[in-house]
Amino acid sequence: MAQTKLNDVTKIFTEDDGNEIVAVDDVSIDIEDGEFLVLVGPSGCGKSTTLRMVAGLETISSGEITLDDRVINDTPAKDRDIAMVFQSYALYPHMTVGENMSFGLEESTDLEDDEISERVEETATMMGIEELLDRKPGELSGGQQQRVALGRAIVRDPAVFLMDEPLSNLDAKLRAEMRTELQRLQEELDTTTVYVTHDQTEAMTMGDRVAILNDGTLQQIGTPLNCYHRPANLFVAGFVGEPSMNFIDMERHDEAGTTVLHADLFEYPISDELATELGDSSDLVLGIRPEDIEISTDSPSGEHDIEATIDVIEPMGDENIVYLQFENDDTSLERESIIATVGGMRQFESGQTVTAHIPEGAIHIFDGSTGEALHNRRLEPAESQTPQL
Repeated sequence: MAQTKLNDVTKIFTEDDGNEIVAVDDVSIDIEDGEFLVLVGPSGCGKSTTLRMVAGLETISSGEITLDDRVINDTPAKDRDIAMVFQSYALYPHMTVGENMSFGLEESTDLEDDEISERVEETATMMGIEELLDRKPGELSGGQQQRVALGRAIVRDPAVFLMDEPLSNLDAKLRAEMRTELQRLQEELDTTTVYVTHDQTEAMTMGDRVAILNDGTLQQIGTPLNCYHRPANLFVAGFVGEPSMNFIDMERHDEAGTTVLHADLFEYPISDELATELGDSSDLVLGIRPEDIEISTDSPSGEHDIEATIDVIEPMGDENIVYLQFENDDTSLERESIIATVGGMRQFESGQTVTAHIPEGAIHIFDGSTGEALHNRRLEPAESQTPQL
């Protein structure tokens, strides 16, 4: 195991015409011994470049990377005690599974052949591929090749595992199986692991913590649930979660001792406590997750009830994704729409008029200019929540 630190790490690429592209911008992350950290973000955000710098496959423009307090900026990749699993698996097609798994040990250690064979067999048994050792990669399925690539990394017993979207070439069912298997392996080996993905499901279900990047900049780092329920900014709030969080542009108006948020098509009164929390900001964005919107066929009766019309319904089996549009007599205004999710057994129809309830306890408020989160939803302690029978 090893503690790995990125201190103000920056990577700048220079194009042929001399223009500079900042791929990773001043990123600092402390990765604890035995931690499973997931780097997640959209394509081109810098997550794979960050991983390659840790591996020694990319030079660092500025900053430091340390492994157990030892700066490894200039340490060759082969001497970093780090093993990497690539998206393409990168298996040697002319070698058998056993030869692929033993190759790294033969080239980088002084181990005897018997000891190398023993390690390979033990790892192959752990990965469930002991019967494939004499086969070549071209004779294996995608899932088997993935296990071989993982086994090749595990057999080295490195201080750190790096994984660059290792499941992206697998079908959905096999991806789900391999997610579980990777988590089991990481807990069993207790090795520091940095895992890159653009898949939210992988990030939310696998990582002890997730580091969310956008345009080369670290947006937030924390537990998956903390990033989901307490996003640091608009980008994190919109990126984490599927369907995405709803955003509605609002203006704050203080009227006769009451604070009201105004959108084009509706008003949303807020409590004095929340108004105080927002400070002097007036250009705001209200965020609400689809699962927190309550839909009923009753007429609006509360200050946070809004009449809406169902536009489209997407049945998913366990739930229905419902697209709502707000009613308004002013045809010059573009119709606002939001997405809600309801249980799969609840039946609605396109064109139906319903009431959408947006509880204040579930909303997020962001600064419209900076995108910074000013208020996140309230979370009740687990012991205070009413059990679902």
